[in-house]
Amino acid sequence: MDATDVHASDLAHVPEEPQGCVVCIGVFDGVHRGHQSLIALGRTVADRRGVPLVAITFDPHPMAVVGQQVAPPALASLAMRRELLRRAGADEVDVLDFDEEMSQLSPEEFIEQLLVDRLHVRAVVVGDDFRFGHRAAGSVDTLREAGERVGFEVVPAPLVGEGEHRWSSTRIRTLLAEGDVAAAAVALGRLYCVEGVVVHGDHRGRELGYPTANLGIAEHLAIPADGVYSGWLWRSGERFPAAISVGTNPTFEGAERRVEAYVLDRVDLDLYGEQVRLEFVDWVRGMEAFPSVESLVVQMAADVDRVRQQLG
Repeated sequence: MDATDVHASDLAHVPEEPQGCVVCIGVFDGVHRGHQSLIALGRTVADRRGVPLVAITFDPHPMAVVGQQVAPPALASLAMRRELLRRAGADEVDVLDFDEEMSQLSPEEFIEQLLVDRLHVRAVVVGDDFRFGHRAAGSVDTLREAGERVGFEVVPAPLVGEGEHRWSSTRIRTLLAEGDVAAAAVALGRLYCVEGVVVHGDHRGRELGYPTANLGIAEHLAIPADGVYSGWLWRSGERFPAAISVGTNPTFEGAERRVEAYVLDRVDLDLYGEQVRLEFVDWVRGMEAFPSVESLVVQMAADVDRVRQQLG
């Protein structure tokens, strides 16, 4: 393979100019505070050199390709990942199409074809535990050796965190699975959110006095544990306080796991077919089956009061 064979969806956006660029590399799932710290370091290096900062990420997740593993649920859609990386300080976000062919590239081929020939890299900023290339044979030391030979700087970013926990996508997925969206938000540096188009459900919420927006969400995204949460619903830049329900509606013997939101004190919103974003603020209660519809309605009123308190 020569340099033109490197699979990438966005590399054409990167000007192949002699001054090159500084590159940060990673999956960047969720663009959590550890990733933000790495991008900030890259921003500093790029500004010092007077060149653009390019964030290189992968799609699909390498685990979905290598070793026939199942990729972990994503903490952000690809579109949101781009948005968050730019917000963190990247000038360009370039997504490598990670397929079987790319997974076979040796570390040396990856460096030569992508970093040197394609991007004319001046510096590479990666986490100090970064691995790359076929069978993850490449490391920071591999990059350093190539940099000394070819002429680019390697800047390892230390792992960062809070207390005994470092900020990691794995840790955040665990917190979401436990329903601890507040702790997940601390690690993310933002509220955890999901996006989707509002679709028709059973219309039962409207009959009970609490009409809900039922989201059609991509299957690969991480969803918090079943339960009721306080949060916000965003539509076209406008934010609404919301009670968010995750689960199967066990009172009505539901089987399909759903994410739906009731916008507080609003029964007039027509959201069907619209793209909305739900942000999770805090846990309210677990999902449970109630002995009667009347007892469920009483609990829903208490949930709304609790959500109102949590949102201030």
